Amino acid sequence: MSALTATATCTAHAATVEATGEVVAQPLLAQRVAWLSGLVRDVTARIVASRWSVADLDALASGRGLDGRVLPSKGWTAVRRLGWGVGPRPGVYVCDRVLRCAQEQAARLLRLAVHRRAVVAAIVATWPQDADTRTNTEWAALRAVLPGGVSAAEVRNRTRQVRAYLDAHAVFPADLTELEEPPKVAAQVVLAAADRQLLTLQRTGERDVRLRVKLPLAESPTCRGDWAWHVLPLALPSTVAPEAALCTPTVRVSKGRVRIDLPFQISITVAPATGHTVGCGFDWGLNTLLTGTVGELADGRETSEGRVIDNGRVIGDGRPLTSDARGICAKLPRLRAEREYLAAKHAIAVVTVPARGTSKYCPRCGTGTSVLRHCPAPDRLTEKGWAWAYCPACGLSCDRDRAAAERIVSRGLLGQNVTRTHRSTGARTIATVVEGNVARARRPRKPTRAARRARRTRTDLHPRPAARDRSKNCPTPKRPTHTPNNPINNLAGRSASNPADQAMTSSRVPDRRTVPAPPPPGSGQRPAGHAPEPGRHQPYRTGHVRNSHHRTGFHHAKATPVLTLTEHRDSPQQTTPVRVARFLQTTTENSRR
Repeated sequence: MSALTATATCTAHAATVEATGEVVAQPLLAQRVAWLSGLVRDVTARIVASRWSVADLDALASGRGLDGRVLPSKGWTAVRRLGWGVGPRPGVYVCDRVLRCAQEQAARLLRLAVHRRAVVAAIVATWPQDADTRTNTEWAALRAVLPGGVSAAEVRNRTRQVRAYLDAHAVFPADLTELEEPPKVAAQVVLAAADRQLLTLQRTGERDVRLRVKLPLAESPTCRGDWAWHVLPLALPSTVAPEAALCTPTVRVSKGRVRIDLPFQISITVAPATGHTVGCGFDWGLNTLLTGTVGELADGRETSEGRVIDNGRVIGDGRPLTSDARGICAKLPRLRAEREYLAAKHAIAVVTVPARGTSKYCPRCGTGTSVLRHCPAPDRLTEKGWAWAYCPACGLSCDRDRAAAERIVSRGLLGQNVTRTHRSTGARTIATVVEGNVARARRPRKPTRAARRARRTRTDLHPRPAARDRSKNCPTPKRPTHTPNNPINNLAGRSASNPADQAMTSSRVPDRRTVPAPPPPGSGQRPAGHAPEPGRHQPYRTGHVRNSHHRTGFHHAKATPVLTLTEHRDSPQQTTPVRVARFLQTTTENSRR
């Protein structure tokens, strides 16, 4: 059983002073954390600056203290054994646990400098004839003297650094201290070197943590009374499992907020080599960097003799998993070499299957007999290419890497019984090819966003019909009726006492004018048009409403009936707004005069 270590970042929004119960808001809390990080940063910077020399780096690289004993792995203990302890400035009171945090950070910076020093020394010792390129022999000589774990990017960056120094001074740097200045110290507090006298960490729930830390009450504390215990409630992100073991955090201030970098460990069990029913096959493809697909073993049937049959069939959902990273194609060999590291993470059984024939044969029909036809695109099946795969037997047409991934997941699930594990490295390999077809079974569609939101908020703007009416042929429910007090009913000529009129609905806007324009005092043509024939139903005029505030869409507009003044005045069925009736009465009286 191994452990997976990761780091989660939390934010402290407020704190409470344990002695007085004072609530410390976020700005004041950030200020006090900044004071603590400033005190630690000052001690760390003075330790690094005072020990930035060839002799001190040699002493640290030797791994031996002043008494000849081996230096411990803890940085603050190694610094004290070498006699490099530095105290606070005069007049400033800092407890010993704060000094431990500063010495731990200084030891980490100096040990990183020792590593960079060895890389620079190896590059200078094997400097090539041509500064721009190295031959294979020169690369082999460089790798022989480089320390372990050095990447090609680090070699390239240090080579450029040495070349810039060589161009400026015409000589190679004698040591890292001539090539670089002392490294800058980050404004953070590494609490890994402290104990319960400076902080305590307690989990109070699955997502709640209580951090208790001692912070200064002034920028330059002068006595023990200038320090106080602060309780910081933290909320863990969802990536931290409830069973994860929490480690000592690192405190810093970023953009006015207190950030807590909290490491945690999760126990990882070794996955068995056999007994899996679900697998995921990945193919290092030609079109994309990585193409994968998910497969599941079909349920087998047991016979009377106890044998299991019909288990040589794999079902896939048909959804490819692609990773298109064309910008890092140059790092493809290194990424392929690092596949072994995946075996120790998240309890996944990583197995290498034979790659020969995965892009040649069809994963749908025939176990290694139906040869795929490779073409440039799905609409160019008669041409020769390499990006697309087409099966003339079953009509399969898909990406070439996708077909290979389906063949890979089939070989991985069906060949579990012939898995071999390397004794030293632990790498698992399937050397025997076990072929099988991959059937297509799509997953059910996920609910839409509106359905998920309605389920979460327990609201539904579009209620579902009853069980007996849940069909596409069921009638559409009627729209809600107007209330009797709705003024639109009266304006449209409907009676509030009539039930039939109450159930009627109208989507059109009421007419602007329900009576014709009054006749002009003098002679002239009536502007409202011709008079309609009596007793004839006036049809609706459908068209685009112009010269109105509706500028988009089509609306149903009703033509205004044109009646004479006598007919309109004597008709009791016509209802008009009050303002129109008053205007008509005033106009009639003026015409009589």
